[in-house]
Amino acid sequence: MNCLSPSILAADISRLGEEIKLVDKAGAQYLHIDIMDGHFVPTISFGAPLMKSIRGLTERIFDVHLMVEEPARLVEEMVECGANIITVHAESCVHLDRTIDKIREHGALASVALNPATDLRCLKYILPKLDMVLLMTVNPGYGGQKYIPYATQKIRDLRQMIEECGLKIDIEVDGGINLYNVREVLNAGANIIVAGSAVFQGDIVANVEEFLKVMK
Repeated sequence: MNCLSPSILAADISRLGEEIKLVDKAGAQYLHIDIMDGHFVPTISFGAPLMKSIRGLTERIFDVHLMVEEPARLVEEMVECGANIITVHAESCVHLDRTIDKIREHGALASVALNPATDLRCLKYILPKLDMVLLMTVNPGYGGQKYIPYATQKIRDLRQMIEECGLKIDIEVDGGINLYNVREVLNAGANIIVAGSAVFQGDIVANVEEFLKVMK
């Protein structure tokens, strides 16, 4: 099933509650929440207090993307704040296997993110433990960037790797996705789409509805 995960990094923070209700009403299945620490990526975004404050606004899946150094230290707190899926970067974990186990032990779905230039081979041994892989299709840290073209082949390669292993794992893509290229990434093998600016700029409800129509 193809699902849309609007990224609140692109929302108007002064109207965040209202805009979350709009994407919920329009039918987006997930809500993508970027947690940035100013170390793994140069910017700082949201944290646990914000997550806790918005959890009561929607029953949609909280798709939490930890762009932080040593994310294992935040797993328990993220689950307590309502995270359903927790994504950690392979590049930021000294002990990736242990971090994945911790996510599962706390009752969330486990996902690993890879930066655009990170080789898929780093997933070889951890893949059977995962519910999802997030492929960054821009370099992480800032919204509004353009999609990196070589990412399409990387999506294809990951889908082939998953199928050859006989696994059922979601592929999420994050960065530069819009109504003009979303079909390309779906055809390559992705099934969960993160969209920020393409959802939150303009008519939010109309944007979500158009994405869902194109993604059928």
